[in-house]
Amino acid sequence: MTLLRLPSSAPFLLMAAVSLFHPGAFAQQGGFKLKQGQTIVFLGDSITQAGAQPQGYVSLFKLFCGVNGYEVRVINAGIGGHKSNDMLARLDKDVLAHRPDWVSISCGVNDVWHGERGVPLPDYKKNMTEMVDRCLRSGAKVLLLTATPIHEDLNSPENQKLRGYNEFLRHLAKEKSLLLCDLFQAFENVYEARTSDEKVLTTDGVHMNGRGNRLMAREILQALGASADEMWDAENRWELVNNP
Repeated sequence: MTLLRLPSSAPFLLMAAVSLFHPGAFAQQGGFKLKQGQTIVFLGDSITQAGAQPQGYVSLFKLFCGVNGYEVRVINAGIGGHKSNDMLARLDKDVLAHRPDWVSISCGVNDVWHGERGVPLPDYKKNMTEMVDRCLRSGAKVLLLTATPIHEDLNSPENQKLRGYNEFLRHLAKEKSLLLCDLFQAFENVYEARTSDEKVLTTDGVHMNGRGNRLMAREILQALGASADEMWDAENRWELVNNP
């Protein structure tokens, strides 16, 4: 009888095949950073405010927590049209008053998109640094989100300007040892891979459609240490939300 000799790469091929059927087959290590009973506040603009809708990224975040048994308090502090100066002005009332363990800060789109009514980069740097410092002094950990693209054209004047704002956020996260979720990079990867000019992540070039919200939620959760198994379970439920 002739024995079949498997190639040395067979175990790795088998692992890859299994992961195609169950992406959570090999869970990430480290554990979810939010612990039982903790509070996270999502500070942001209209993108975050709309995140409270059933298909919104904040709602998907809450659904992930429920599916995976994390009893945490999730507060949405997004207000449409707000820029870094507006968020700084209401930080105590809308964020720190809740005594959060974590604060997610999504800020930068309107600072650029509003043009002359926006916030110049030097002032944006001051506002963001003060927001972060006040959160840290309160005892909260900060999850810093880079701003998502303005229009789905990465070469638009707005996105060229926004790159400087996001580069500052990356620097700030490194300087202050903050957790960074680079949403701009994640969106950029999708836009660079598409084959048509049809909008794929937004309804109007800025505000998220279902796919954009799922991408935001996924990137944020992975930044916070969600395992592949946990994401697999949650995303099955997300599909039910998007396709009832």
